[in-house]
Amino acid sequence: MKLADAPERVARSLLLEGPATAAELGLRLGVSGTVVRRHLDHLESDGVVVASETPPFGPRRVRGRGRPARVYSLTDVGRQVFEQAYDDLAASALRYVQELGGDAAIATFAQRRATEFEVRYRAQESATISQRVEALAGALSRDGYAASTVRVVEGSDGVQLCQHHCPVSHVAAEFPQLCEAETVAFGRILGTHVQRLATIAHGDGVCTTHVPTLGRDDSLVLAGRMSNDSH
Repeated sequence: MKLADAPERVARSLLLEGPATAAELGLRLGVSGTVVRRHLDHLESDGVVVASETPPFGPRRVRGRGRPARVYSLTDVGRQVFEQAYDDLAASALRYVQELGGDAAIATFAQRRATEFEVRYRAQESATISQRVEALAGALSRDGYAASTVRVVEGSDGVQLCQHHCPVSHVAAEFPQLCEAETVAFGRILGTHVQRLATIAHGDGVCTTHVPTLGRDDSLVLAGRMSNDSH
């Protein structure tokens, strides 16, 4: 599927900057809400975007008189419009690796890729957990993952690292070891236990990783951990 220029700009904004209301998209693109809604209607009818009163992550958006705003996000079909052409080649290569060495070979590959993640995205040791998450989100975005963060205060204090795009989602759907190793790498990079809540590879709208901060100054948490590690 190939999108026309204007609708493609709307869809790409959802890909790179995350789900949004029509009004938010208008501000992003510098056009009127009426124009954006017309493009969204076409994209929705083509199955490229989906509208919901509940965003894939973060608090519900509310508009006049308490009515929740419609939040638009890309569907799997929409993400496929932007998928890299090497997806099929990568999947074929991993199938061949699996034929030669079984699941152990795939696990080894996933762990090596995770190690490369750690080297490339290593955060500053002196940073707080929240600062590390922000730095990691920025690094991921530069590599095409369109990452953002959302502070969570209800139930379990922490930060959610949200990846709105995954360049290898179709490969990861067949080889979940990639997601598992990536989660472990995130924990090592951030210096704390993290929990993967959702993945695009499994059909969710956003890859979401919960990073607990214990609801207090993160630097105290890191200082305590570093002190324990020194003994």
